Amino acid sequence: MAQSTKLNMSFILDAYNRIHELKYVFIVMLFLLYTIIITANALIIYVTYIERKLHKPMYFFICNMACINLYGGTAVAPFVITRFLTGDYQITWVSCIAQIFFIYTYGGCDITNLTVMAYDRYISICYPLMYEKKVTPTIVIIYIAFTWLFPFFRFSVTLSLTANIDICGIIIEKVYCDNYSIVKLSCSDISYYNIFGTTMIFFSVVLPFFIIFYSYLRIIFICLKLTKRGRDKLFSTCVPHLMALMNFIIGSSFELFQSRFDMRHVPYTLRVILSLYFLILSPIINPVIYGMRTQAIKEAIIRKFCNKLYQRKSVANCQS
Repeated sequence: MAQSTKLNMSFILDAYNRIHELKYVFIVMLFLLYTIIITANALIIYVTYIERKLHKPMYFFICNMACINLYGGTAVAPFVITRFLTGDYQITWVSCIAQIFFIYTYGGCDITNLTVMAYDRYISICYPLMYEKKVTPTIVIIYIAFTWLFPFFRFSVTLSLTANIDICGIIIEKVYCDNYSIVKLSCSDISYYNIFGTTMIFFSVVLPFFIIFYSYLRIIFICLKLTKRGRDKLFSTCVPHLMALMNFIIGSSFELFQSRFDMRHVPYTLRVILSLYFLILSPIINPVIYGMRTQAIKEAIIRKFCNKLYQRKSVANCQS
């Protein structure tokens, strides 16, 4: 199919037609969840910015995760809400490619940041005396830049290949565009695409998980040599990272099952909810994990709110 023809084509997001009778439920639910995404992650960023005690590498990486969550949540939630409100269940080729880019770079940034955080904990716990030399402010900036630039470069190449395949269908059985749905509509030879995709999976998924696994394996060995108090302290530091990692695995697994396996036996409403988990619920769960499980962040949030409450009471007393 010629590029000029593709620019004029549109896809039908068929999932909206399947759950049309529940659209107001989804509108309210998504609006509330998106509000929580904005509020929770913005709070993490705000507290990290104004609290000098949090100006440390680990908290900068947590702040970066909050930025990634805002990016990922915004990629889909407003789009789905708008589609339900307008009743327009079509998406143009250009918008579809843009949405795929946002969704996949969000996932890439998330797993890359989790890898960097695991490495940071590995250096901090296994080589504490060398931590300040190995994780300098410059290195932190480089790591954070890498968490964004590598996924952007990797998926730009992937989408350039997707944009060149011939499309022989217009029905996408989701509420948003994803890369595999477009590939399934292809009627051209995509063997080269599969080879490239397999290679990129190694660098984007296998290698990061190997680094994460190795880092936490070394951390566990260190913990086993410590006293119970030392182990508890280290585990309390690592638990939020592990929970965030599990959240990513669960969300990406739901997305994998949706794309690669026959899900016709699963109720359609549940399929839509599972497909939105990675992009809606995951950005909510991460800030809750770090807000509740990371003592320094929790104390900073409580202190800021208590100070504001105290100031308001003081002003009210003065005015009275």
